[in-house]
Amino acid sequence: MIEKEILSEIILDYQKNTLPPLVERELQNHVDLEIPLNRAITVSGPRRSGKTFFLYSLIKKLIRKGIKKDRTLYVNFENPRLVAMNLKDLTSLLDTFYEIYPENKKQKIWLFLDEIQVVENWEIFIRDILDKRKAFVFISGSSSKLLSREIATSLRGRTLDYLMLPFSFKEYLRLKNINREKYLSSEEKANLLNAFGKYFSWGGYPEILLYPQESKRLINEIIEVTIFRDLMERHKIRNLKVIKLMFNYLVKGKAFSIHKFYNFLKSLNIKVSKNSLYNYLEYFNDAFIFFPLRRFSWSLKNIEQSIPKIYSVDNGLIESIVGENKGSKLENLIFLSLLRKGLKPNEEIFYYLSNNEEVDFIIKKGRKITTLIQSCFDLSDYQTKERETKALIRASKELNCLNLLIITANDESEEIIKDKKIKYIPIWKWLLNSK
Repeated sequence: MIEKEILSEIILDYQKNTLPPLVERELQNHVDLEIPLNRAITVSGPRRSGKTFFLYSLIKKLIRKGIKKDRTLYVNFENPRLVAMNLKDLTSLLDTFYEIYPENKKQKIWLFLDEIQVVENWEIFIRDILDKRKAFVFISGSSSKLLSREIATSLRGRTLDYLMLPFSFKEYLRLKNINREKYLSSEEKANLLNAFGKYFSWGGYPEILLYPQESKRLINEIIEVTIFRDLMERHKIRNLKVIKLMFNYLVKGKAFSIHKFYNFLKSLNIKVSKNSLYNYLEYFNDAFIFFPLRRFSWSLKNIEQSIPKIYSVDNGLIESIVGENKGSKLENLIFLSLLRKGLKPNEEIFYYLSNNEEVDFIIKKGRKITTLIQSCFDLSDYQTKERETKALIRASKELNCLNLLIITANDESEEIIKDKKIKYIPIWKWLLNSK
């Protein structure tokens, strides 16, 4: 039981503290601060991606609209003072808020609840608020358990989900005040391409963008503290060595077979069960660190049984472990951009593989394949280009899709090959044009 004195301190500390300077995120334009559907807004994503500051930005937006700050409440449930908080404490927290500000009982309030998933049965509390209170509820957390498809029955169908990843390239340019208009001078274009080179290598974690001179140290700290320690503590894992080996294996971005990895560990005389390895992979996915993408098939069974390709939440992870693997980073950026569009892996995004010919991304809408995307950093080699286009044309015929795209480092053109029009576009331009 958390003492009421501590709860009141939490509430008043938030009210007294000044909100920090903030950078507007693209997601801010999509979140309705007064959603009329009696649903909670859920913002989930990896740790250190900016979710807390995003909640702050929503609070600032309310204040700019004339809403008094004392009609809002922000609570971070990983605050050490709230350890062992339970369902009754959540109710007591809201009751204390109303005691301090009794006028709020008769008007709408806004609740911003950060990492609330650490409190057992939190869904019951949110459901009760939505049913009985005049409140808009915003939840953020670093677990996919917050997503509507994973959420407890008591709250299922009562949330709208948004994914917050580290900064997109557009957001990075906005942060650096770099012109991203359609028409640029030669100097402006040079500045933009220089910025893209840094983003391409080190990704978009906010701290790294703010302190680029410390990129290596910061990304290593994110991996060691935020990823490894968080996974070990959250899931009570003892075998750190296996977790680190799996991380290094996954970050390479190749097709990943539990069976092959199990045999690899066995060759090192490391004992671990296959079930544990399946669990570890799920934990990485749950924490938004790695995303498995499965092979396309019209058969759900075949999709589930296919070997997944693995994508990382940020290129900085690849840079830290793998180094200058341009092909892997290019493909990873494309995948992350598709995620930011709201497309769901293994439901709307797949990879294609037939007779050893592969297309990196298939976009599916309903029963129709709408887009085929191939990733190739450098097309100057004839054999490389022939391999990439041949696979694209094969998939185009098999899947009846005419929207064919090859995303490259620099190439920009269109050509007809075997009656199929293929469009080539540089990655930086594709990222800026993506909506």
